[in-house]
Amino acid sequence: MSDQSSAARTVLVTGGNRGIGRAIAERFIAAGDNVVVTSRSGGDGPDGAYTVQADVTDSASVNAAFKEIEGKFGPVEVLVANAGVTKDTLLVRMKDADFQDVIDTNLTGAFRVVQRATKGFMRLKHGRIIFISSVVGYTGAPGQVNYASSKAGLVGMARAVTRELGSRGITANVVAPGYIDTAMTQELSDEVKDNYLSMIPAQRFGHVEEVAGAVEYLASDAAAYVSGAIIPVDGGLGLGH
Repeated sequence: MSDQSSAARTVLVTGGNRGIGRAIAERFIAAGDNVVVTSRSGGDGPDGAYTVQADVTDSASVNAAFKEIEGKFGPVEVLVANAGVTKDTLLVRMKDADFQDVIDTNLTGAFRVVQRATKGFMRLKHGRIIFISSVVGYTGAPGQVNYASSKAGLVGMARAVTRELGSRGITANVVAPGYIDTAMTQELSDEVKDNYLSMIPAQRFGHVEEVAGAVEYLASDAAAYVSGAIIPVDGGLGLGH
């Protein structure tokens, strides 16, 4: 974006080796930033990104990844907490592990990377945190009590971080995608797709690039006075929430 500093920033995108995270990483690469993506499986990120293997459910793994990043590029300046999993099942059938595993990755995992990144932010007196939540975090969805809870929790986290660190040049915001055209949605039956589309005022699924655009804005100098905000990228699905 035109008002961003010309100096390359160190940008970390957790879970940036596929889907929405990959598109976000590609957007920052195109802007000339030093982009690092984490991959739990060790799968490669997009061309131009530096990939580190990290498990956000393990604090030691997160710390090791940050040390590697800092050694190569210096402190992280932009953190996109995107890593997430789903284990969908109806409430009455959901096991404790189904709930806990999703919370530990999507919510506690975000806490781990934010807490570790904050050390660098505090020294720099500057930082951008963008949480990738979901429209489900405020509308709910059947079979997703665990996922919806984890994504709603990111809103509280962003706002608490804003209250704590807003005076230090650090912002924390949330992007909440709706139904985005990814490999997962492409596998849905036509009947399921039509049902989803009937609920979306825009009458289409979103594109990963549209989510990446919102993230790019929140990481820019233009958004220096935006913190604790939720930006929905959902075609109007969550209207009124």
